[in-house]
Amino acid sequence: MNIEAKLFNLPAIFFFLVAILYGIFNSFDEWVGFVGILLTGGLFLMVGIYFRMLDKRHGARPEDRNDGEIAELVGEQGIYAPWSWWPLVLAASAALGFLALAVGWWIMAPAVAIFVIGIVGWVFEYSRGQHAH
Repeated sequence: MNIEAKLFNLPAIFFFLVAILYGIFNSFDEWVGFVGILLTGGLFLMVGIYFRMLDKRHGARPEDRNDGEIAELVGEQGIYAPWSWWPLVLAASAALGFLALAVGWWIMAPAVAIFVIGIVGWVFEYSRGQHAH
């Protein structure tokens, strides 16, 4: 993950420098562009920090080493719920949310309620113990 962290941290530095130069060249009269470029740098920095944390937590992966072999990646990479209906519920809530932008804000309340139900259902789909289905 070290390469991925650098891949996002270097553009973050670039955008911060460009934001400062942008502000200097227009005498900080136009704030929208300055803030937009700063926020872009901040987004890159957040992803880079996340990858740096993953690198510290998991260490070097086989693809990060020169002597890494393909066979080292054999095994389960995670779980995937092939018959889950919860993404459909989340899509319905997103559709209602976009409909609320066009028709009326009162539609946002059921969209948020359906979103909360969908995200809780998807997160706890494979839960065991107290929250098992």
